[in-house]
Amino acid sequence: MSILKVIEVLASSPKSWEDATKEAVRIASKTVKEIRSVYIQEMSVVVKNNEIAEYRVNAKITFEVITL
Repeated sequence: MSILKVIEVLASSPKSWEDATKEAVRIASKTVKEIRSVYIQEMSVVVKNNEIAEYRVNAKITFEVITL
């Protein structure tokens, strides 16, 4: 049995939602080990001059705290 924890990370990218998700994992992996999954709760964009300027994700990242 494992104990898992979920954190919420907000990330963005000028390229895509996929790239923003990768950024969320990259940010979290600096301090969190054993990442198990990522659930994208929300996706949004910032529009400037009628063009998409930034993709944003609200990611819930699950990681293992301890294995019993």
